[in-house]
Amino acid sequence: MMLSALNDYYHRLAVQGKVPAPGFSSEKVSFALILSADGQPIEIADLRDTTGKKPRPVLMQVPIDKSRTSGIHAYPLWDKTAYAFGVTKGAGKRLADEHAAFKERQLELFGDSDDPDLRAFLRLMEQWQPERLKTLPGYSDEALDANFVFRIDGQHAYLHEKTAVRDIWREVMEKDDGAHGQCLVTGETGPLAPGHPRIREVNGAQSSGAALISFNSDAYESYSKGGMANASISKAAVFGYATALNHILRRDAHNHQRLQIGDATVVFWARAQDTVHAEAAEGLFALLNNPPTDEQEAARLKTVLEGVAMGRPLASLDPELDGSTEFFVLGLAPNAARLSIRFWCVNDLDHLVRHYVDHRRDLALEPSPWKGVAPSSSWLTKQTAPIRKKDGKPSAEDVPPQLAGELMRSIITGCRYPRALLNNIVMRFRSDGQVTGPRVALCKAVLAREARLAAHMTSSTQEVPVSLDPHSTHQGYLLGRLFAELENAQRSALGKELNATIRDRYYGAASATPASVFPMLLRNVQHHLSNMRKKEKGGLAHKIESEIGAIIDGLGESFPKSLRIEDQGRFAIGYYHQSQARFATKDGAANNAEDEQGESK
Repeated sequence: MMLSALNDYYHRLAVQGKVPAPGFSSEKVSFALILSADGQPIEIADLRDTTGKKPRPVLMQVPIDKSRTSGIHAYPLWDKTAYAFGVTKGAGKRLADEHAAFKERQLELFGDSDDPDLRAFLRLMEQWQPERLKTLPGYSDEALDANFVFRIDGQHAYLHEKTAVRDIWREVMEKDDGAHGQCLVTGETGPLAPGHPRIREVNGAQSSGAALISFNSDAYESYSKGGMANASISKAAVFGYATALNHILRRDAHNHQRLQIGDATVVFWARAQDTVHAEAAEGLFALLNNPPTDEQEAARLKTVLEGVAMGRPLASLDPELDGSTEFFVLGLAPNAARLSIRFWCVNDLDHLVRHYVDHRRDLALEPSPWKGVAPSSSWLTKQTAPIRKKDGKPSAEDVPPQLAGELMRSIITGCRYPRALLNNIVMRFRSDGQVTGPRVALCKAVLAREARLAAHMTSSTQEVPVSLDPHSTHQGYLLGRLFAELENAQRSALGKELNATIRDRYYGAASATPASVFPMLLRNVQHHLSNMRKKEKGGLAHKIESEIGAIIDGLGESFPKSLRIEDQGRFAIGYYHQSQARFATKDGAANNAEDEQGESK
């Protein structure tokens, strides 16, 4: 299904002229050798993009028949300097063999051609001496081991772009000199691919690319079939899926079809009635996963989500959005020389957006830890990481590897959030004592979704409150509220000079084993209340004491010896609600609500 969807996407891109034709590939090229009509080298032209801080190679559609692995294999009319010119930075033990293979390949392909430009190129190869490269105008050491193409002086097109070359190359690619069989992707019978191109630009994978499908050990083979015969896919389908995937993985400022969620590189694409609707769907998904900083775009996204939440069809909110648009989301992660598929989701746009609406509702918390729509998935996953002391922020490098991908899968499919998400956040509460709004929102989301999706909800199951719920009788929630009030009493009694509160010392024990901590904290709070009365804060002391009493009345006769992980999540929610309640203003907002939306952009 996945390879078939990618192959179909390739054909749609090919019609638009966005991807190379079969037998060609978009490769990084840095330089061109300019030669005369009689085959003499003239100069080296730098083709790199210099608009950024560092020159970058440009992408060119060049002829290629297979990926180069450990063996020697030359490409027609382009290659790196070791092959094309017999020059490299290092010692190059195979240098002479590589250069000889390049010359032989060009003569084999174009030796019978009467095209004058190709004849000039072959004369260059016959007369070429490796030491000449460094004497040419435009040479720099940056050219070593870079990819080169060739151009005749005075012409605009490169040699590999000539019609004569493309005709010759098409004949080569159409030769049926390999195994034939039924393609697992298209179902058609034809020449099967002997290998698969490398997939590039997946974060953490090898810079040269990694295999999505490969058989490099007998352990992966079966039924006496060797290598790629274990996955019989036609040459056309292999080229199609790999070209389409490499296209949407490209690192390009204009490419909005890839995301980085933890260690998972996520790509997505749509299939709609026309290009306008497909691009609109892809644009909406990009905004959902990376909320815009522009106020107008943010307002538009909010309007769409609120409209969908009220049951309105997408087309009524935006004419370019069609709810029936088929949408594909693929998550890839590095795994040695291969790629692992973290998740693969196929759905229509309407259901996909509804899943994001559910995600937003599950995260809802008052006071809100952010402004506008919920922050990006990648930013949310960082909240599971430890907060670094040097800058006071979590880092994506510290996010557990598979957690980010599992969270993304939960969002786009509407299934339960990973249990590891709740476990990690509760562990962070206990280890660093940072009970932040975003972390609490994630706790609430996990618990709220589990309750909503539970197949056998009992009548005693309580909803997870969005805002402070003084009527809740859930032990974990009440204990969190109680702990917040005890901390409030301590702060009020000791003032701003307080270096550490009970949260810094006892939060972990209070949330996990309440019976071991709360009796002692309740004894100490009497000293704090007495201290407040001595400082003429009798009214505040009475209010806190009344609140503590009301919470204890709902707990029963004794404190529980331990709390389950779910109840520890409720503890954090109760603590957050009670802590923020004392800062509430008349309009219900919170003065100290954490405005962390800026970091999520």
